[in-house]
Amino acid sequence: MDKAELLQQLKIEREAPAPRGARPALWIAAGLVVVLAAVAGYFWVVAADEAVPVRVGTVQAPAGNAARSVLDATGYVTARRIATVSAQVTGQVETVLIEEGMEVEEGQVLATIDDTEWRAQVALAQAQLESARSQLVEIRAQLAQARRELARQEELVVRGLASQAAVDAAATEVEALAARLASASTSVEVSQRSLELARVRLDNTVIRAPFAGIVTVKAAQPGEMISPVSAGGGFTRTGIGTIVDMDSLEVQVDVNESFIQRVHPGQRVEAILNAYPDWRIPAEVIAIIPTADRSRATVRVRVALLERDPRIVPDMGVRVAFLSPAEEPEGAPAPRLLVPAAAVREENGAAHVFVLQGEQVARRAVELGAEQGGSRPVLTGLRSGERVVLDPPAGLADGDRVRIE
Repeated sequence: MDKAELLQQLKIEREAPAPRGARPALWIAAGLVVVLAAVAGYFWVVAADEAVPVRVGTVQAPAGNAARSVLDATGYVTARRIATVSAQVTGQVETVLIEEGMEVEEGQVLATIDDTEWRAQVALAQAQLESARSQLVEIRAQLAQARRELARQEELVVRGLASQAAVDAAATEVEALAARLASASTSVEVSQRSLELARVRLDNTVIRAPFAGIVTVKAAQPGEMISPVSAGGGFTRTGIGTIVDMDSLEVQVDVNESFIQRVHPGQRVEAILNAYPDWRIPAEVIAIIPTADRSRATVRVRVALLERDPRIVPDMGVRVAFLSPAEEPEGAPAPRLLVPAAAVREENGAAHVFVLQGEQVARRAVELGAEQGGSRPVLTGLRSGERVVLDPPAGLADGDRVRIE
């Protein structure tokens, strides 16, 4: 082999050199991943250790609760005091100051009607009154002059300087002016009454609330015509809106006439709104309407709601349970729900419980009755099926994480 071949065999094949600093960057990235994993693991362990171990119970209905009812019926919430407010005069709506859901007070302005015509009527009546008063003043002056003339004529007759005919003429003039004075006085009174009427009609252009309540319907808009009677072929409104007195809400149910003997005035009732099936509202029978529906063979019963709440609105569907006299509670009606007494914590005369929500607890204020066999009746604040913490630890607070033992 010649020298050239030997040199070819001795040649070393070298790969492209790695970029400077690549290996240290890989080691740094790997180290960061390990550190983040360690930190996450630490916080997971710490969070798991901070979860408070608790025992839970369930809010549930008392056993045998359905047996308390001697009769069940369905009906609707109605308002005894409801009014569709309209104007007492016909005119064009100028402003509407109400919206659905607005609370209004008695006498509050709801809307106004264009009063241009009625102001003109007031001005005309005022002018007529001033004219009648002016005529009255004029006739009084004429009557005073006629009486002085009558006195002079009578004196001249006594002296023999005037005839009796002149005296009679003067007396007739006095009587005529006295009659005109009485007529003018009546005209003034009529004009005053006309002015008062015009002012009343002007005031009727301002529509006010007849009583305190909540607006449920807004029926008119500015620019529309409104009238106290239906007119205009359906293009004229007959009302501004509807107001309901929420303090007059009650329940009306239709009871089959075959079972009406089980109902009596003053009887305790439990009402359950279809919208809130876990809420029992104390109620009592107001009256049994003394007439029957021939087509449905039912008798209407009025039931008073003993609890006021903004959740109760007109026309809601409701189920009522008429309680037997032997099982009617002396105070409030028997509870719909019971909560374990061990779940209740009282502070400063107020009771609260901790309701389980996922892995956390929420502190909730409740109204409860007296303890009965390890449970307390729920008046407000809880729903059926909710889980509550039993014997809550002293340091447990709203929003804390818990672990069920």
